Amino acid sequence: MSQRQQANVALTVQIREAFVASDETYGMPRIRAELQDAGIVASRKRIARLMRQAQMCGVRRRRSFRMTTERDVRHRPAPDLVNRAFVATDINQLWVADMTYIPTWTGFLYLSMVIDVYSRKVVGWAFGERMTSDLVIAALNMALMTRKPQSVIHHSDQGSQYTSIAFGNL
Repeated sequence: MSQRQQANVALTVQIREAFVASDETYGMPRIRAELQDAGIVASRKRIARLMRQAQMCGVRRRRSFRMTTERDVRHRPAPDLVNRAFVATDINQLWVADMTYIPTWTGFLYLSMVIDVYSRKVVGWAFGERMTSDLVIAALNMALMTRKPQSVIHHSDQGSQYTSIAFGNL
């Protein structure tokens, strides 16, 4: 057996000890950190290869995600009058609305906007630090004040802001 193979066997034993000490949860990055703390230097690829050969696999955590909108079951969404046919033959027939977030140095800013489908122009918008129904109401009010439509279909993704009682009272 070559010196490299002997070194790999010795390193695999140390990797196994660290792996068992972690209740078989640590993967390559944490095993490598444990070995470095013990003064053992090895590349991440070498540790990963030896762990793979010894069938040691760390526990993978599920990715957590942040839910930005949550619909209250009591707030029924409006019927879908558009049915994915985003076509208008004149201005102020169909408006679509949505919200997005903009990362800044101090956190997130939220932008709510209302777009006229025919002209493809933003007819109302509002910025805020929180994703609230007040934000979408402000954007819709701006659109109503600037365009003053006789009647208009307002289509949105029906998130909690658009199904809120305050928005429904407009």
